[in-house]
Amino acid sequence: MHPIPGVEGFMYPNEVELQWSILIVLYPYITGLVAGAFILASLERVFRVSAVKPTYRLALLTALAFLLVAPLPLQLHLGHPERSLEMYLTPHRSSAMAMFGFVYLWYLMVVLLAEIWLDYRADIVHKARTTSGPIGWVYKILTLGSMNVSPAARSIDDRVGYIITIIGIPSAFLLHGYVGFIFGSVKANAWWSTPLMPIVFLFSAMVSGIAAVMLLYHASCLLLKRALDMRCLDTIAKYLFYVFVIDFSLEMLDLVHRIYEADESFRSLDFMVHTRLYTSQVILQILLGTCLPLALLGAAQVLRLAESTRRKLYAVSGVLTLIGIFAMRWNVVIGGQLFSKSYLGYTTYKLQFAAREGLLSSLALMLLPLGILWVLVKLLPPFEEPQAL
Repeated sequence: MHPIPGVEGFMYPNEVELQWSILIVLYPYITGLVAGAFILASLERVFRVSAVKPTYRLALLTALAFLLVAPLPLQLHLGHPERSLEMYLTPHRSSAMAMFGFVYLWYLMVVLLAEIWLDYRADIVHKARTTSGPIGWVYKILTLGSMNVSPAARSIDDRVGYIITIIGIPSAFLLHGYVGFIFGSVKANAWWSTPLMPIVFLFSAMVSGIAAVMLLYHASCLLLKRALDMRCLDTIAKYLFYVFVIDFSLEMLDLVHRIYEADESFRSLDFMVHTRLYTSQVILQILLGTCLPLALLGAAQVLRLAESTRRKLYAVSGVLTLIGIFAMRWNVVIGGQLFSKSYLGYTTYKLQFAAREGLLSSLALMLLPLGILWVLVKLLPPFEEPQAL
């Protein structure tokens, strides 16, 4: 059956029902938080930005907590999660999706866990020697049998950790950049098929991760009744502002290119932006999630505001930024499936509440990393001074 020329509203039967749901929105969103948090941690370890040192360990633990949850949206979406083992048993090097498993294991086992262990090793050994009971046995297991914390051993830990962090930076880019690569390589979908998609995903990941750590640091200091390092917060907000400007510029460059090119898909995409995606893209993503936090961050950087005012501006801008990045992921994943390949028909996405791929399960997946982070913070306090050599 073929669409009738000049007739709108036609969609093939296999296009009416969306294949990717909110769970696929959560996946790039969570991996973006992982990549962004790790990049923020690397500012102190590799680039020697000493101002952000108070958040170094918190950023690493945040990246680990969200990385542990990152594959769960895909597993829940599969229906038969045991099938994911096939990517390890019968690897397909030509499949970007299949190679994710190997990228994930590399980043989790070799990069992130190794760096956290090396950084906390002296603290773990100290707690293993001074803590009794079941928690003491946990610390003894975490030492991996290495109880040597001499200055020479710690110096080796620092050098190896530095090398791992350097390796981890491109690994973090690879972990999240391939998600944008998958969308950008789908030639049949005009909403996704752009060479800027991987780059936009990378910079938006850095934006979301930095904003998340900034909020978590702010909240942790309030909950633990610790003095908040304003110099650290100002520096994080400054880097967030810089990366956000680059990310927004790239998105606007892609938009201007689409408007200038105005190919056969432009009319359909323009209709989507002005109707079905108006709230999520124009209101949430662009106005509330991008322009407003950029204005708040810029005002905090330029104007001589009081510390209490800057803290409030950073908190509001961080929340709005996370909402905006989530809206961007939503518009890419869901928006790219709302129009037909013939550019004549449109459909809608109905988000269920208590379904397997509904709102309730999505909220649980977003809260789970925070619960894991709470456990990690109790086990490996991020704000205690490292044990002296």
